[in-house]
Amino acid sequence: MNPDSDLSRRGFLGLGGSGLFVLFRVEPLEAFQEPARLPSRQAGPADFNAYLRIGADGRVGCMVGKVELGQGSMTSLAQLLAEELDVALDSVDMVMGDTDLCPWDMGTFGSLSTRVFGPRLRAAGAEARAVLLEMAAERLEVPAARLQVKDGVVSDPSSPAKRVTYAQLVEGKRIERHLAKVPVKPVSAFTVVGKSPRRKDALEKVTGTAKYAADMAIPGTLHARILRPPAHGATLKDVDTSGAGKVAGVRVVKDGDLVAVLHERPDVADQALGLLKAQFDRPQPAVDDKTIFDHLLKAAPHAQVVGESGSLAEGEKLSASIVEETYLNSYVAHAPMETHSAVASFEGGKVTVWVSTQTPFPVKQQLAQALGMTPQNVRVITPYVGGGFGGKSASQQAIEAARLAKITGRPVQVVMDRAEEFFYDSFRPAAVVKIRSGTAADGKLVLWDFQVWGAGDREARPFYDIPHQRTRSAGGWMGGNPPGMHPFAVGPWRAPSVNTNTFARESHIDILANKAGRDPLEFRLSHLSDKRMRRVLEAAAKQFGWKPARTPSGRGVGVACGIYSGTYVATMAEVAVDKGAGAVQVKRVVCAQDQGVTVNPDGSRQQMEGSITMGLGYALTEEVHFKGGEVLERNFDTYRIPRFSWLPKIETILIDNPEVPASGCGEPPIINMGAVIANAIYDAVGARLLQLPMTPERIKEALKRA
Repeated sequence: MNPDSDLSRRGFLGLGGSGLFVLFRVEPLEAFQEPARLPSRQAGPADFNAYLRIGADGRVGCMVGKVELGQGSMTSLAQLLAEELDVALDSVDMVMGDTDLCPWDMGTFGSLSTRVFGPRLRAAGAEARAVLLEMAAERLEVPAARLQVKDGVVSDPSSPAKRVTYAQLVEGKRIERHLAKVPVKPVSAFTVVGKSPRRKDALEKVTGTAKYAADMAIPGTLHARILRPPAHGATLKDVDTSGAGKVAGVRVVKDGDLVAVLHERPDVADQALGLLKAQFDRPQPAVDDKTIFDHLLKAAPHAQVVGESGSLAEGEKLSASIVEETYLNSYVAHAPMETHSAVASFEGGKVTVWVSTQTPFPVKQQLAQALGMTPQNVRVITPYVGGGFGGKSASQQAIEAARLAKITGRPVQVVMDRAEEFFYDSFRPAAVVKIRSGTAADGKLVLWDFQVWGAGDREARPFYDIPHQRTRSAGGWMGGNPPGMHPFAVGPWRAPSVNTNTFARESHIDILANKAGRDPLEFRLSHLSDKRMRRVLEAAAKQFGWKPARTPSGRGVGVACGIYSGTYVATMAEVAVDKGAGAVQVKRVVCAQDQGVTVNPDGSRQQMEGSITMGLGYALTEEVHFKGGEVLERNFDTYRIPRFSWLPKIETILIDNPEVPASGCGEPPIINMGAVIANAIYDAVGARLLQLPMTPERIKEALKRA
């Protein structure tokens, strides 16, 4: 990917002269304009060959609508294509997130790039390879079945002189050939997938030459600072812009709800923003971060049953012991290092917007609607993105930059500062989970009644063997919530729903193990027939050196397990607790993960380590404070994300499971972190934490209760 590429579609196709274009059927325009009407949220062009181009120079262009958020997909997707096409990985050039050059894609989220998009890319490579073999067979006058391919060279093993390169096959030709139902390689034949090459973005990122949206330098760019409301729900009554208008070179724009000051220097734009005198009508705060949980219970929609088996009444009869508990988690921000940024430029009746987004094609449609333009005249380019975690699915800054560029006739840059980033974030929703469970006289779990408010129902249903169970959900992160349920926007946050539901379930399982006088690992295994879950638990226990004991043992060790998007994860942790300060030091984390086929082992380990590190934050410190629609967080002085000094020793285990197709690895390891730390704290000091984050104040309160 060349982040500052400004190629036209025609210019791109002209690169390298002639070449092989495995062409694709163009979808009707309305299919791209209305993503909700598509049969799948990840649906794209029906012909997978849309993603593949082989140049006359032998280099392979791989065009994908996915973006590189730091998760390494630029490398792993290239590996999938190189594997099926039988070319050198270094010959694959990735073009990502450019709506003029790449086929439509819904976006980069949900650990779906490998799991859902990967099979399409493999199919593209397999079909192109089969076409090239057919062409080579004709050129060399030998049966295609006798030919072999290595690094883009087709040869006849029985006659070494008979060889032809992909470049020679396509030179001077435009080939429109298709083959149906071409099989992809079996796992046993992989030579590229399963290896850990150097990341394609490594050199640019370690040398600081990688370009992000805010780095796009276009001559004549104006830097915009925008008047923001003091709280969600506040409306602008009046604004006096005269002071700002007197600053030399400042341009003031008032366009409906958009009030901005612009200058060629960002510091002058900042100065001018401070000279605006605005009056807002702001609603009285009806809820804050202390009362939000009672509010959610009252404001949530009617609960829906999302899973049920057996009879709760029968489970009650069989129960010798009933345990009920309530679990809470606060709002959590995405807090990416790169704030929302965009640069917009008009030229020749077309607008190009460089934007930090996870969803370039939906943003293209939003821009077309906001500007009153046809989608064909809107181009979105997504350079490297400095973290997203679900928070860059919305791209307000792109709309603002484009509107201002249209009004001023100049390129415009909008870069949110940290306070704006917190204010306009779509937080992980605050949530409440209530669990009522029962165990029989022999300690067997026979009753499970689980209800979640606010988080959603993903992975809310238990994977443990429980004969009588029900799972209900009221409200979530995807919308459909009653007006006023949340005082601001909520949305997907790395493994949406699953962090909340896993924290509640795995904390509760530990409570039940303690009540039964049993080791928490042994208690879990005694209720598990799922072979994949048993395997990751046993692998984690072996690496950790788990020694059975009833909690609290004073050792400070914990266990938790979960499933996310088909990936199985088991985590064990060791902590030390300072009772006086209420401080927790996580000393060691062992995480075993079964994600099916592993495309890039080092890339997967990096993702696991990143998830575990990020999980320390939501478990221990990350919490959004607010009064009504006013977000009190402004920067990292109050919103504490993990520091390097916090990091424990992290040990990762990748389970070899070639029988299962490759699944996601970017989000699953984070889901256990709240529960595993809570369980380890309980084992250390006998204090049960029921609310995330587990701040020093909450730990000291729990110690008093204990």
